[in-house]
Amino acid sequence: MKKTVIELFAGVGGFRVGLNNITSIDENGRAIENGPFTFVWANQWEPSTKSQHAFDCYNIRFPHAVDNSNIDISKVDKKSIPDHTLLCGGFPCQDYSVAHSLSSSHGIEGKKGVLWWQINDILTAKKPAFVLLENVDRLVKSPARQRGRDFGIMLRCLSEQGYAMEWRIINAAEYGHPQRRRRIYIFAYHKSTKYYKTMKKSSPAEIISKTGVFAKEFPVEEVNAKAIKEFDFINGYKDLVEVSDKFHATFENAGYMIGDKVYTVKTKAIETAPITLGEIAESNGVDAHYFLSESQRKKYEYLRGSKKIPRVDKNGHEYVYAEGSMSPYDELSLPARTMLTSEGTTNRSTHIIKDPKEGKLRILTPVECERINQFPDNWTNSGMPEKRRYFMMGNALVCGIIKKIGNQINKIIEKED
Repeated sequence: MKKTVIELFAGVGGFRVGLNNITSIDENGRAIENGPFTFVWANQWEPSTKSQHAFDCYNIRFPHAVDNSNIDISKVDKKSIPDHTLLCGGFPCQDYSVAHSLSSSHGIEGKKGVLWWQINDILTAKKPAFVLLENVDRLVKSPARQRGRDFGIMLRCLSEQGYAMEWRIINAAEYGHPQRRRRIYIFAYHKSTKYYKTMKKSSPAEIISKTGVFAKEFPVEEVNAKAIKEFDFINGYKDLVEVSDKFHATFENAGYMIGDKVYTVKTKAIETAPITLGEIAESNGVDAHYFLSESQRKKYEYLRGSKKIPRVDKNGHEYVYAEGSMSPYDELSLPARTMLTSEGTTNRSTHIIKDPKEGKLRILTPVECERINQFPDNWTNSGMPEKRRYFMMGNALVCGIIKKIGNQINKIIEKED
């Protein structure tokens, strides 16, 4: 089986950086790929802006090795996408609700603009052997009014397409990485694969805590089989619309689905000491504009302090908005907090550190933000404004997590015909 890959919603290429163990760029700005995977297609389109900075960065780092697509994925003929073994991508957590169409055929329609349906359409058209997806951890609890429905819809879709899958919510810092970023990772494999037939022989407890892709790279304490919740929601609902209308379940941070059955259990990580901010911070001095002025220091002091603010909601009800206090700066002895797209702007979530050389307070540099996500230095130094470099890293994933998952996927594919 070929180790061919497509990358959806590619951003600046985090999946590719991780899967192919990219640690540097050459003198022409091209990525130096050290891994076994051949990327045959990638799509990146940002609908909210005329400038396509993420795509431009991707195209500079990978100029010839892939057919880079910069159009709305919904406008792509799914059958025209090259054949591939692995589909990967990070997609937004959106409202996945569905309804019957108005046509006499009573087809099922997903909410327009929701990118999960584009993934589902590609699975229908191309049936890749393996799928690797990343999303925010709240996916398993969305929406608030009907817990678990959105994830349930995804599971139903994958089941109908002939896939088994496992998932794990991973805090990157618990496994040695420099950011306390919690994300859900989903690995699906088609029933036509040898891997499917092998895993079908294992118990859910074994897969979740010992033999599965995530267990091998992100060890957890042994799972008590009696603690695993099992439910059959495939046969319990006649179609996706009924899942959308009636589904409600509690999914834990780990789980497994095969055939008609879903198994889920709360796991506890066997932790590894993380890389700290002190280890990734620039130690030889940075440009003056990263340091806080006195007025900026006071502003951050207020933003990070505790506060109680009277407010009025849209219905006219008065309430008090409260925030607890944060440390006035981020300790260099700890990993980074979760980096957001607002990083680098004057807001509560922006990291503030004491510069290792000067001892004065400053924000992080774009290179430090790249290191927090384990990209090569200056990966986003591709012509985009500095503000957008911060945004890209807030929107990216921790490449080291993908590298570890890729190690297992590589071994799995090597055993296929």
